[in-house]
Amino acid sequence: MIDTPQANRMHIAIFGKRNVGKSSLINALTGQQIALVSDMAGTTTDPVYKAMELLPVGPVVIIDTAGLDDHGEIGELRVKKTREVMEKSDLALLVFTADDESLSLEKEWYRELHARKIPVIGVINKIDEADAELEVFKTQFDIPFIKVSAKQRTNIGKLKEAIQNHAPADFERPTLLGDIVKSKDIVVLVAPQDIQAPKGRLILPQVQIIREILDQHALALTVTDGELEDILTALKHDPDLVITDSQVFDKVNKILPDQVPLTSFSILMARYKGDLDVFVQGAKAIDRLQSGDKVLIAEACTHHALKGDIGREKLPAWLAQKTGGTLDVTINTGVDFPDDLTPYKLIVHCGACMFNRKQLMNRIARSEEQQIPITNYGVAIAHIHGMLDRVIRVFKRS
Repeated sequence: MIDTPQANRMHIAIFGKRNVGKSSLINALTGQQIALVSDMAGTTTDPVYKAMELLPVGPVVIIDTAGLDDHGEIGELRVKKTREVMEKSDLALLVFTADDESLSLEKEWYRELHARKIPVIGVINKIDEADAELEVFKTQFDIPFIKVSAKQRTNIGKLKEAIQNHAPADFERPTLLGDIVKSKDIVVLVAPQDIQAPKGRLILPQVQIIREILDQHALALTVTDGELEDILTALKHDPDLVITDSQVFDKVNKILPDQVPLTSFSILMARYKGDLDVFVQGAKAIDRLQSGDKVLIAEACTHHALKGDIGREKLPAWLAQKTGGTLDVTINTGVDFPDDLTPYKLIVHCGACMFNRKQLMNRIARSEEQQIPITNYGVAIAHIHGMLDRVIRVFKRS
């Protein structure tokens, strides 16, 4: 469980006003002094993340946030950071105390959480100081409530049970490729170790996919693009599936017989983290791009770009070549994502291996709301090279 990537853990966010005991609650849930606790309001500034195993839910990330009622110039920035946490929240704990005089702010945040389809559990904290009448809260919020004392660890077990009962079962897809790979299948992975590859390591999607192949009791054979022809010659029969880095799609496509199923790491991640159908539809917008159009390239991680970077160099060049003109390309990394997407004619997102599914699905929803086509690195590259039908064919047979 401790090796589960953060992006694959259920994200449980704790929201509430300053000094309602959010930090004490995260300490009580984790059984550790993770968050700094003080009677002074506004102790928590930036969101605090703690990865843990919460039985029987499994691996989770619990997020402590700044108070919803923070004020002033810096306070407004803290609230903005707290609001950004909603983008990745699978489940929310909305914390109150018995002496709350006004619930208008909590109602505002609850409406936004509800609009985002995030399940909410109400937590009435500090019952060691003042007990609360549940009915007062239940008449104003249509959510389950648990009364706790984070300080005394009272009813923390009941809160964990509530988390188990209300945790979304579909916070991520059950498998990356378990529905297209069966026991004893031969799966060839083409992983070019270019300058972008981390020294001595594989990138996260490659590691996750190898693990899933092993879990399916299939056979994983990993080569670079230079050895693909050698492994095909060495095998007694065609592999059951080839998964390649999208950057060498064109080369692999020319080598691989058409009857051999082919897809990419990025496309598998697109299906796992997001909505492959939306990305395929979005890729068609590439054909409508004209010189001068604005294109947003969104990356989930912040990495040091090297020569030949796929997002900063290769994709813009391929898109420009396909368009036959010069495009106005904007690169956004990490949590940066514009509120107003309307200036863009297309959004091209990375595989989002560093995001949880909620984050990517929120971006897809925002793109659809503003009617801006969105696609994925692998899907876009396949479309540019005229091989999109081939690389999604494997999913149609599952």
